[in-house]
Amino acid sequence: MRSTPLGLASHQIRPFTLPPVQVSLHFLPRAPLNLKLYPKTPSPSRFHPITAKAQHTHLSTHQTRTQDDGIPVDLVKILVKFKSRHNYIRVLDVSRKADHPFAGSRLLLLDGPGNIHSISFLLKSFTDTYFDVLATLPAILPPGPLGILGFGAGSAARLILETYPQVVVHGWELDPSVIEVGREYFGLSKLEKEHPHRLFIYIGNALNASVRNGFSGILVDLFCKGSLIPELQDPGTWEKLRKRLRKGGRIMVNVGGSCVEAEDSRRDGKVVMEESLKAMHKVFGDQVFVLNLGNRKEDSSIALTGELPDLDEWKKALPRSLR
Repeated sequence: MRSTPLGLASHQIRPFTLPPVQVSLHFLPRAPLNLKLYPKTPSPSRFHPITAKAQHTHLSTHQTRTQDDGIPVDLVKILVKFKSRHNYIRVLDVSRKADHPFAGSRLLLLDGPGNIHSISFLLKSFTDTYFDVLATLPAILPPGPLGILGFGAGSAARLILETYPQVVVHGWELDPSVIEVGREYFGLSKLEKEHPHRLFIYIGNALNASVRNGFSGILVDLFCKGSLIPELQDPGTWEKLRKRLRKGGRIMVNVGGSCVEAEDSRRDGKVVMEESLKAMHKVFGDQVFVLNLGNRKEDSSIALTGELPDLDEWKKALPRSLR
């Protein structure tokens, strides 16, 4: 169970196309960002974060540690590192001694810059990351199966299966090596054994996902080489996904933002996010809303389709552990 309640960390949910009329939504912290490592334990007043790919150094003097801050390399243990057909896969354990929100966590990185794609903690289920936000979606869905496109090591699926006893999850992951790593290092095998009739995992193109009679909801978390996949900037993709929803169904999307670092510097995270939202708007019209996460405006965002739910009712419908 979550060690502390979500509290009233206020974020903003806004219509994508309207002027900035924002409605306060009380959810939780922000998305995991790019993992930064220090070459050695820094002195208290000087930090030199190094990204996993770029290896560039810059000075920071912040005393309050956040997910943007780095972790000394001597407090991170690499459990596995290899290149698959689709990803540069690394699994890291962060020491509990680290002065960082990820202390005591296990992380899955799938690209050169070090963007985090799955996270788990030994002593708690919730992560204080965008995975917790994704886990709020079933509370505003009609009955029916939930699709997860971009399954990773199963962080979102685990939260949903543990929080909503009635929900059936169908997950798609392109890279079989990611699922193998999830089973070996993130407890996915145990999760499958515990929920044999509620968790179904498929290897293949997530954009071809479908179930009989449609999904009640779809979670989209599709990145490649540190960027939202190009198909998500195509309205045709969203039209195809819309047709796979049952009546009243919704799609919730991790659209990234300025926090996401791509291998290709031309794939600016904020620009790609806006292009993806514009493609969604062409299909869903004014029924696209954006939940801003992070300390900075548009640092990271989650998009939601459908009519804007009553925020108080949404909160009441959540399991107590997510309120």
